[in-house]
Amino acid sequence: MCDACIMESVKQRMLSRRGFFRAAAVGTASIAATSMGMAPPALAAGHTSVTDLTHELYEEFPTYFGQQQFFREQKFSYAKEKFNLFELRVSEHTGTHVDAPLHFSADGLSVAELPVEKLVVPLCVVDIREKATGDADAQVTPDDIKAWIGANGDIPENACVAMLSGWAGHLGTDKFRNADAEGKLHFPGFHVEAAKFLLEETQAAGIAVDTLSLDFGASPDFATHYAWLPQGRWGLEAAANLDKLPAKGATLVLGAPKHRGGTGGPARVFALV
Repeated sequence: MCDACIMESVKQRMLSRRGFFRAAAVGTASIAATSMGMAPPALAAGHTSVTDLTHELYEEFPTYFGQQQFFREQKFSYAKEKFNLFELRVSEHTGTHVDAPLHFSADGLSVAELPVEKLVVPLCVVDIREKATGDADAQVTPDDIKAWIGANGDIPENACVAMLSGWAGHLGTDKFRNADAEGKLHFPGFHVEAAKFLLEETQAAGIAVDTLSLDFGASPDFATHYAWLPQGRWGLEAAANLDKLPAKGATLVLGAPKHRGGTGGPARVFALV
């Protein structure tokens, strides 16, 4: 065999070996990514937009009880120490935030114990803006959820069912809390029967609202909180930009905090479409 033929044969064998090891490396990386819970590139490429569902948190952000719940003090400044650093004091239930089961139960899961697979979930948006426009005490009812199912199909497993009342548009005005002369709040929320329907008929992981509470503002007993959270489910309050999402098809990513024993906390939340 000629020298040129031998060299070409060796070259082809080396290229073949290189392709084999490259394929093996890709396969190993894919297995590693799967084991760590990372989305493979094909899945990541399936989303074309990201919507922020988080309101900016600031000192005057309205709260359920009316008092300030977010404070910050500058400990270092760039002008003096050449870096900036703030010390924060914040109530767990301030701004766009998550309610953990422990919030309304004696021994439920803390926010740190929420399974991560329950925090990246299908999002179902139930639009009640029409009735909320004429009634500040409007609530999501079982009939609203059944109507959503009739139009969009079954509630997916581990979904978050979100109420779109349009109330986020009132942030920055007194109507967001909407307190009457006696101090009673008036804004939409989930009816307790809607929460029970989701518990009995679906495998939903969470519910979300664009108001200050899972319960409607005038609730005398937090019935929805007590029905929903102790069952190992979570809630998301004061969500933003739900009106920018489709009724179905989005994926909610709930960046819940992870402090030990926490009953909830401000969260960075977004949706992939």
